[in-house]
Amino acid sequence: MKTFITNSAEETIKAGEEIGAALIPGDVLSLHGTLGAGKTTFVKGIAKALGIHETITSPSFTIISEYSGDLSLYHMDLYRIDSAEEFEMIGPEEMLDGTGISVVEWAEKAGDFFPERTMAVTFSIEEGGKRKITIEGTKW
Repeated sequence: MKTFITNSAEETIKAGEEIGAALIPGDVLSLHGTLGAGKTTFVKGIAKALGIHETITSPSFTIISEYSGDLSLYHMDLYRIDSAEEFEMIGPEEMLDGTGISVVEWAEKAGDFFPERTMAVTFSIEEGGKRKITIEGTKW
């Protein structure tokens, strides 16, 4: 397990960069936390570590955004998904083909769709607006 305490969006991005630098093709991260906890900000850091220069935004309405860099980044936001079946109808299998990194906000809405090796990243808002980011999985 690895834990970060961040005091700003910039520090949350740096935490994402550190994690992103350790990721390899096929890695999947499930992000858990309330609205505004820093999930998309963290993904910006992962993207930076992967050599992606595009602006990263939450794909709340598009559900899935794909970015190209040193590795492909598949950023999914399942906030508006009502069920695992609805998610599966979108056809997300290609994002888990092992050639890129998949990062999924609100992953719990997909049921047990994601592989067992998926790393869980939990965000909580602490006193003073700090963010606690805890990563659990095969690497941490």
